[in-house]
Amino acid sequence: MIEVKDLTFSYGKIFHGKDKQVLHGLNFTVEDSEIFGFLGPNGSGKSTTQKILTGILKGHGGRVSLFGKDIKEVHTQEFFQKIGVLFEFPYLYANLSALDNLRYFSSFYPREQLRDAQEVLDELEFKKDFLKKPVSSYSKGMRQRVSMARALISNPKLLFLDEPTSGLDPTGAVLFRRIIEKERQKGTTVFVTTHNMLDADLLCDRVAFISDGNIVALDTPKNLKEQNGSRSIAVRYLYQGRREEQTLEAQSLKAGIPFPYDELLSIHSKEPTLEDIFIRYAGRRLS
Repeated sequence: MIEVKDLTFSYGKIFHGKDKQVLHGLNFTVEDSEIFGFLGPNGSGKSTTQKILTGILKGHGGRVSLFGKDIKEVHTQEFFQKIGVLFEFPYLYANLSALDNLRYFSSFYPREQLRDAQEVLDELEFKKDFLKKPVSSYSKGMRQRVSMARALISNPKLLFLDEPTSGLDPTGAVLFRRIIEKERQKGTTVFVTTHNMLDADLLCDRVAFISDGNIVALDTPKNLKEQNGSRSIAVRYLYQGRREEQTLEAQSLKAGIPFPYDELLSIHSKEPTLEDIFIRYAGRRLS
């Protein structure tokens, strides 16, 4: 579905006459019906990569193929009608309602390709009282729902999502993750750019970590955790009225708990988070 080979990009001589190269030979592929996470902090090159993949940003080096075609050689409207995009900063007409925005954006696609605007908004649990009110009166979470509806309304084969759960409360974030998984089950390929490691861990089949324009790791979340995790176990317990915790090697627990206790409170592995792993590879945090 997506094939990227030796991708480079430069914004030109904008800092003291020096060339600002932001991508340094990226290589990765995204398979059909895969949810692929592209993760990194602000300024890492992740949004630049997405803009290149969606055809917004021109002048890249290397090769980028979507649906088996080099995007430098494709200029047809039909090609880009297969793609849905959720931008990090919603691009909506503030004086129009949610329905009017969706009707306008729908006009760029063949009618037989479109989903019903009302049904998409219902799936996103958009507040019915605001359907005909202008976008300028919406909260950030409501605008995010309209933007997601815009990305979904054309039944895309390839879906690009930039910070999809930004501005959402926990309930809204769970809803969006469920909808994204539903799209994958329909056969849609999903490319997610985010610095939200919880989204990546719960959603993505594979993730790539990008730092300073380089991919520093690429694997499944499960494999990354196993490769970078320890084999230690944290044991929390009560002993003589005091709450205690000890860290043990997993192997040592085969013979039982090797210290006195009155009550066990919890036993769990000390598995690193994706953010912990990112810091190990990139040397800095995501925010």
